[in-house]
Formats: sequence, structure tokens, C-alpha cells
Amino acid sequence: MDRLLVLVRHGQSEWNLKNLFTGWRDVGLSEKGIAEARAAGKKLKDKGFQFDVAYTSALSRAQHTLTLMLEELGQPGLPTIRDQALNERDYGDLTGLNKDDARKKWGEEQVHIWRRSYDVAPPGGESLKDTLARSLPYYMKLIQPDVLSGKRVLVSAHGNSIRSLIMAIEGLTPEQILKRELETGVPVVYRLGADSRPLSVETLA
Repeated sequence: MDRLLVLVRHGQSEWNLKNLFTGWRDVGLSEKGIAEARAAGKKLKDKGFQFDVAYTSALSRAQHTLTLMLEELGQPGLPTIRDQALNERDYGDLTGLNKDDARKKWGEEQVHIWRRSYDVAPPGGESLKDTLARSLPYYMKLIQPDVLSGKRVLVSAHGNSIRSLIMAIEGLTPEQILKRELETGVPVVYRLGADSRPLSVETLA
């Protein structure tokens, strides 16, 4: 039984390129992001992977990344489930602001706390802990049972929603997950045991 789970952070978005806080704002992929998504699909194809089901967020940059990966995999019609439980964290009042401008307004230390603390949310937004509170139950209810039943599952989502899943899968502490960097368009491949713990993890950089 495969118990294959692949997590991919969407390709670079137009707002990633402009150094803006994006969150739930629905922006498209940049040209580089489109290339990253296609490259991710090619890497998965080169490894011989095929999938039974895909999950993605309610935001178009993750959905577009998935569409491009599936085209490269030769699986354009793969059954796909979309849900806002997998959305990026909501940056609240920071959404749309340039990160450097935000530092000028609130100070370097405060912006760093909002971006890199586990349980401190920006004004009107979500912390990583809040993101985990919606993405983890979704993973436990839908994604993990699919993987444990032997389905090969591909997830295209966002930096912080994927961090939440990695935290659960690998049993990381809040301190450990905050240090985990996730590059855009780079697949993280897990093989899970029957107890849901990872037997192996590989990053296809």
C-alpha cells in the first residue's frame, strides 16, 4: 500500500513578487509561479507518481498551481476537492501592504512577531495557531483517511496551511514549525505508515 501524500506550496504569486501580504486576497500566479508549478508537475512525473485524488484551497493561485501540475502529470481530470480550510492564513489589516511599509508603520520587531510567532495574530487576522485550528481538523477528517486507505493524495495549498499539516504529520513543536521554510512550487513527498506517522519524507527541490 502506497500511503503517498505530496504537499506543494503554490507557485510564486503576483503579490509574492511585489513583497505584499496576500492572505485570503485572491491573486494570480506570476510568470515565475507558472513555471514553478509546471516544474513541480514534471518532477513528480519523473518520479513516476500518479495520484487518485487532489485537495486544494478556495484561492485561485493554489488551484492554478494544481491544474498546471496535473497537466504535466497527464492527469487533467483528477478528482479534486476545494475548501477554504486549506486557505493561507488571513493577514487581516496587513493584507495588501508591502512588507517593508508595514515595518515602517508598526516596527520591525512587531511585524516579525506577527509573521513568525505561533499564536500572535496581526490586527483582524489569523495566527499560525488559528490557521492550524481550521486546517488540521480538515486534514484529520478527509485527507489523512484517504492516504491511510491507500489513495495517493496531492495537496496544493499555501505556506501556512501546509506548515500546519507538516506540524501535525511530523509531530513538530510550535518552535520547530516556525523555523521550517517552504519554497514555492517545491513538492514535499511523504510515505505514511499505518499509524499515520511518516516513514519517509523527501523534498523535490
